[in-house]
Amino acid sequence: MKNFMNEDFLLNTETSQKLFHNYAEKMPIIDYHCHISPKEICDDKKFKNITEAWLYGDHYKWRLMRSFGIDEKYITGDSTDYEKFLSYVKALQSAIGNPLYHWTHLELKRYFGIDEVINEENAKNIWEKANKLLEQDDFTVREIIKKSNVKAICTTDDPTDSLEYHLKLKDDNDFNTKVFPAFRPDKALNINKVGFVDWIKKLGQVSKKHIDNYTEFLNAMEDRINFFHSVGCRVSDHALDYVPYLEATIEEVSEIFSKALQGSQITFEEETKYRTYTMKFLGEHYSKLGWVMELHINAFRDNNSRMFDKMGPDTGFDSVNDNNITYPLSRLLDSLEKTDSLPKTILYSLNSNDNYKLSTLMGCFQGSGILGKIQLGAAWWFNDSKDGMIEQMKALASTGLLSSFVGMLTDSRSFLSYTRHEYFRRILCEFIGDLVENGEVPNDDELLKNIVENICYKNAQNYFEMDI
Repeated sequence: MKNFMNEDFLLNTETSQKLFHNYAEKMPIIDYHCHISPKEICDDKKFKNITEAWLYGDHYKWRLMRSFGIDEKYITGDSTDYEKFLSYVKALQSAIGNPLYHWTHLELKRYFGIDEVINEENAKNIWEKANKLLEQDDFTVREIIKKSNVKAICTTDDPTDSLEYHLKLKDDNDFNTKVFPAFRPDKALNINKVGFVDWIKKLGQVSKKHIDNYTEFLNAMEDRINFFHSVGCRVSDHALDYVPYLEATIEEVSEIFSKALQGSQITFEEETKYRTYTMKFLGEHYSKLGWVMELHINAFRDNNSRMFDKMGPDTGFDSVNDNNITYPLSRLLDSLEKTDSLPKTILYSLNSNDNYKLSTLMGCFQGSGILGKIQLGAAWWFNDSKDGMIEQMKALASTGLLSSFVGMLTDSRSFLSYTRHEYFRRILCEFIGDLVENGEVPNDDELLKNIVENICYKNAQNYFEMDI
């Protein structure tokens, strides 16, 4: 029997152990999609305690605590941080099989040097030890990033953002990790959501343009894309609860946009036409600039309306969706390909049943002299477990090119979550090592070294073409 989470955790063969310890473990990190705060990086924030570092804003952990029956007071409510910490520990003890169980212990090991299995009995000692370390100057946000060997970070930023902190970080020669914005225009596409008109007004203000019609809106969006590009942005990100595809003329879409500005209700058909035309416009501009377009598909958001009304979005009440995505996604990609304006694109689905749909569809749009131009995104959100990662790799290896994969991302709001890259890399090395041990892949050290190092870092470095 192996010891719990020893140095060969998740590595069950001699080959997988060699691949991880000799190659994967030492590779730097490009975190090309996350939700951490550029302000907190700029300010070099210090955490007051481990609860702030662990639980503030982390809806992964909140969901676990709710499943354990913990009252909301001890999750997002007005209880003390120590009470929230203890509540999380109580829930975690029962979370075997959940990746949070492994991530939490990896964070304790890698950042705090704590090898104990956390439980109610030792929780107070761990609380005190971790908090004492967090008081030190080498436990600021920037120091945590440095310790994690992170070379580049792409945050998630609204088109109306001033990018104030990215600009400051760009000129900060004391911090070697590059922090880039990522263009997230969801609010520009959500024509039927409350706040759309107010957002358009804000877009006009920051772009210094009067927006009274759809053409003026597109001009403002183009200006913001160019501004983001000047600050180092090389990636866009779209949360698509469904994939829109319904062709329309610019005259039709202009009329739909005008209706929305007047406060009129937009039909689903009109919304789809608006989203399709706007997505194509954006895709064309991403392509011109050499950006990567990320499409996060099939999340079903804000299921619990009572809790949404109380707490708002991104608080742990989303789930997997089962929209049919193949036809509209195929037509959307093809409409850009027809005019040679399909950008490099990463396709994610929160529904793991879509892995083979996406991995076969993306094979229809590869080429242009770009290795892995269209990517099957890393196992995401509810799928970034051991099983989810393996299933994603199986689909990609079976129908595409695993060796061109750009690897893992954190998709996190926590600065301690870089251990997810270690978790992924261990699973990757076990997956490849198992193929070698079974005689399905040659035991060629140079071949395996290149594949592992490319997936862990080098593919992303080449694919995103960031200035790092």
